[in-house]
Amino acid sequence: MKCLTLIRAVADVRPLAAFGRGIQLTTMQKTLEKQLLTGKPFSMLRGSFVFTPTALRSLELDEEMLERYKHKRQMAYHHLNSYMWKREAREREQLRSSSALPPALCQDVVIQNALYTGDLEAMQRLFPRGSTANLIIEPQGGDMRWVARGEGLWSLTYEQELTTPLHITAGRGFTDCLKLLLQRGANVDLAPGGTTALHESCENCQPECTKLLLIHGANANAVSEDGLMPLHVCTSPESFDCAKYLLQYGAAIGGQTLDDSDTPLHVAARSGLPDHTELYLRYGATVDKQNDEGLTPLNVACSQPQQVQDLQRYFKVCRMLLGAGADVHTTDQDKHTPLHMACKNANPDIVDLLLANGAHVNNMDYGGETALHNILKVVCYKVSHHPERIVRALLNHGSIRVWPGALPVVLKHCSESPHTIEVLLNAYSHLKVTDTWVESVSTEAFKEHKEFYESVFSLTLTPRSLQHLARCRLRSFLEGRVHQVVPKLDLPTFIKNYLLLEFRGYVH
Repeated sequence: MKCLTLIRAVADVRPLAAFGRGIQLTTMQKTLEKQLLTGKPFSMLRGSFVFTPTALRSLELDEEMLERYKHKRQMAYHHLNSYMWKREAREREQLRSSSALPPALCQDVVIQNALYTGDLEAMQRLFPRGSTANLIIEPQGGDMRWVARGEGLWSLTYEQELTTPLHITAGRGFTDCLKLLLQRGANVDLAPGGTTALHESCENCQPECTKLLLIHGANANAVSEDGLMPLHVCTSPESFDCAKYLLQYGAAIGGQTLDDSDTPLHVAARSGLPDHTELYLRYGATVDKQNDEGLTPLNVACSQPQQVQDLQRYFKVCRMLLGAGADVHTTDQDKHTPLHMACKNANPDIVDLLLANGAHVNNMDYGGETALHNILKVVCYKVSHHPERIVRALLNHGSIRVWPGALPVVLKHCSESPHTIEVLLNAYSHLKVTDTWVESVSTEAFKEHKEFYESVFSLTLTPRSLQHLARCRLRSFLEGRVHQVVPKLDLPTFIKNYLLLEFRGYVH
């Protein structure tokens, strides 16, 4: 365009007569075109010349055509390069897939021994460079089972569960051996037995192997034949690092099991894993997600049977869930609330926690039973869990009391826990103690807690004390507000505890 501007400027100031009329316009166009393409300046001999507007327009069109041609050549070159790159990538992939052999079945005892013992030196000899580690291992031994052999014949044989070298090394924490197998091209997601090597490492709490498998491309959301993802098999406190690595490499925090639709948070709550629970909540787990049985993680944590040493772990899980906004009123298919379940498993700290967060003590399940019914039914099995604390908390929160005529039955089933009996009886202002009561207490329980049961049986001849009647009157006036009002009263601590049914070891 600068050349054309120069030509126009010259044409404006030089007369046409300066040139002979025999000069051909096409010759000048070719000359100008050549000079435009080469970028060389125009040479003006013995003066200057001008072009007509038609000639100038022709030059402009020629230049535009040349620009379009140049652009088309560039685009064609780009498309050709792209096509060649894609073709080369396809050919490489076809070559790789054609050269990849299916895994071979290995029954070599020497290889199996090296794998099961983690003998790295032996494995380096057995899997040299250039060899493949894609093997399916059929281990010898196992559990015996009956297998149909055809024509109605059955034989008792060892159950064989197929596995791979990756499964064996990952499940046993042989990190160096696992690394060698991965370098020899072992298929990281191979699952001949229904689970991947990643499932194996997580289930056996091997965090370094879990991390190594994930680095080499293991699917963090692989589903086993039982419908479980790797996060679902992280069921012990030692599996915390495995769960952390899984989430870092893209494991789905909301992934559900195929059978029950449990999320990883359900699994952590059922197993009583506070660290896992905190981790999953930090990654955005849904706190009130219900599984196929209608259970939220809070329901699951409360319903799981708990040993004495597990009580604090489950309490911490419930505290985290409630802190994250879990609903204390969600019921399962049988109308069991978390409070029903916590009482059934006799966890006093969880019961106190649920009551502090607004749980209703008198809600009934489909069987018409309240939380108090649930705790009284398990007292004889849960004496070491301090069930008296639960009975006391429920009564202080306004729980409906047991029908007086059923007290001998309660006495029979709860006689191993005199503190529970004491709290329960002190909720009544009058008691009709009969010989049936005496017969309800076993000889062993009476001998072990003689002083307490003698104070109970003596009520057949003497009324309750005036002090106790005053306590019952005040508790009746406060109804379900005892736990709120009594601690605020300007009274000695001894009297406050008496009003709140603290245990004293006798009934008067």
